[in-house]
Amino acid sequence: MMRFRSALTAVATLVAACAAADVDPIIIKGSKFFYKTNGTELWVILPFKHVPVSMLTLASFIKGIAYQQDFSSNGTISGGDSYTDPLANQTACARDIPLMTQLQTNTIRVYAVDPTANHDQCMQMLSDAGIYIIADLGEPKNSINRDSPQWNQEIYSRYTAVVDTFSKYSNTLGFFAGNEVTNAPNNTEASAFVKAAVRDIKAYIVSKKYRAIGVGYATNDDDQRTELADYFDCGDPSAAIDFWGYNIYSWCGQSSYSASHYEERTQEFSSYNVPAFFAEYGCNTKGTRTFDEVAALFGPDMSKVWSGGIVYMYYQEANDYGLVSIGPDDKATKLPDFSNLASQIAKVTPSGVALASYQPSNKAQACPTQGSVWAANQTLPPSPNEAVCSCMVQSLNCTAKSNIGDDDIKTNFDYLCDPTNGDFCSGILANGSTGVYGAYSMCNAQERISWAFNAFFMDQTKNNAKNTDPCDFKGAAQKQTPKSAGTCKNVVNQAGDSGTGVITGAPSPSSTSSGGPAATSSKGAANVLTVPSFSSGILQLAAYVTFTALAGA
Repeated sequence: MMRFRSALTAVATLVAACAAADVDPIIIKGSKFFYKTNGTELWVILPFKHVPVSMLTLASFIKGIAYQQDFSSNGTISGGDSYTDPLANQTACARDIPLMTQLQTNTIRVYAVDPTANHDQCMQMLSDAGIYIIADLGEPKNSINRDSPQWNQEIYSRYTAVVDTFSKYSNTLGFFAGNEVTNAPNNTEASAFVKAAVRDIKAYIVSKKYRAIGVGYATNDDDQRTELADYFDCGDPSAAIDFWGYNIYSWCGQSSYSASHYEERTQEFSSYNVPAFFAEYGCNTKGTRTFDEVAALFGPDMSKVWSGGIVYMYYQEANDYGLVSIGPDDKATKLPDFSNLASQIAKVTPSGVALASYQPSNKAQACPTQGSVWAANQTLPPSPNEAVCSCMVQSLNCTAKSNIGDDDIKTNFDYLCDPTNGDFCSGILANGSTGVYGAYSMCNAQERISWAFNAFFMDQTKNNAKNTDPCDFKGAAQKQTPKSAGTCKNVVNQAGDSGTGVITGAPSPSSTSSGGPAATSSKGAANVLTVPSFSSGILQLAAYVTFTALAGA
């Protein structure tokens, strides 16, 4: 009896210590997510069920919830550019996380976070509950816009700031570099800019010596689904996604594996070589959702291909997709969808594979052919480099004033970059279809308009003596004495007078490591957006200690 009590005391101490510790980071091998330390596929324990002793035979997948107020199912926001960071509200996290554990949640998706806020309390509460996060890198006013796509210093600084902030948490599973950016044949070009973001954020994580954290993309379920999946997976591995999120709402009401097209999608992704999962699911066209698709998603046909899914969404909003309603008193009330999801999740017991025995054989996809349904070029935009942009500005005779406003930037862009008025913007334009990018197309808006101002100034000085003040632009620009020496001289020479040359051996960009954007002038007119309670290792290890103590091992 003393041995039994001692064993229980040891287990209780172990569980308490482990619960307060960081969760086991997630790693990727082939098309699966695994726990780094114990080698099992991403797992959430099912309370009140038998817990096998062997850690190496237990595996499962993402059982997630989208967790952010005022975001629609395509990641856009209502009410303008402001947003509420769900991981900076300790009170809300303390209220909501216990409810999430009742749904066996092991992952949440957040669409916009404030990299300057403090997330320690919420991230620790999530960690204690065995819950990981996947964070979208953008925000409504600073992300890649499908209608006028750019990959520039402003967006790069935003994305890297989020990485800096969340890389320190062991329960950060990964980042989305974009969400439904391409959603029609006429905006597939934008995918080239998102893939450039994937490339550069992956490189940034390595350069900062952070632990390996995956970077992926979340797509909607449209006619370009195959081309999208292939494009982001093909070519240079350094630019390919680490995982693929699929926002899918084709199972509505009393549907089936076949009628919902889940069977087709599963077949299509059966050869995919990185983890694929439902980044959003849970169609609601019939009122209260029954979540019958959960049995299929975590069943034997789909679990071989898909790594689970994220239900849209936690909060009840005008779109009626909520699991929980928050009242005027800030208390949470479970909705019928909550109970239905809990019931369905409790029924599934998917099985996965162990890291040691898993030998992936799938290969990267071939790149899609450009044509009527796919325009994005395999040649990607240049990497944002603050040092290169600084060199460019220093070399100019005419630059934008530091206090130039967004409206002035937009007005002058519209005029100077209209080809009927001359060729003043070749060095700052980017075309994802042709794969032709100006050397300075990745600079921020103020730097790019400075280039255009200078191109106009040089043209008028040479060809139009009647223009006595070609560097005025109604007070938006000013003359300066150009400087170009050393490394900067080499950069400017490589770019050429037209700014269309390829810069090699560029100076290292200065970057942030403090959770905020790099110190650059960041005018954004050209980029306005229109667009279970414990982790498995703890309880499995506790079960093993109990077993060996009772067995006398």
